[in-house]
Amino acid sequence: MGLYFAKSGGRDGYMKRNKYMSDSMKDKAQGTAHEVKGKVKEKIGQVTNDPDLEGEGKGEKIGGTIQKKIGDVEKVFEK
Repeated sequence: MGLYFAKSGGRDGYMKRNKYMSDSMKDKAQGTAHEVKGKVKEKIGQVTNDPDLEGEGKGEKIGGTIQKKIGDVEKVFEK
């Protein structure tokens, strides 16, 4: 596992931090990306009058929201 040291107000001025994201943060970040991607697809579908693309965008946006909620739940259980 890769670690790095960041300046902090700790006793010695440094604290050890994990440079890898936790699973909950990954889910939240990926969920946000899917939400944005879904919103873009939805808007493009509306502008081009393509109901299939619009529906795909809505589905991806909902999937992203669910993934973010999963990240929130995982964060509670990480503590």
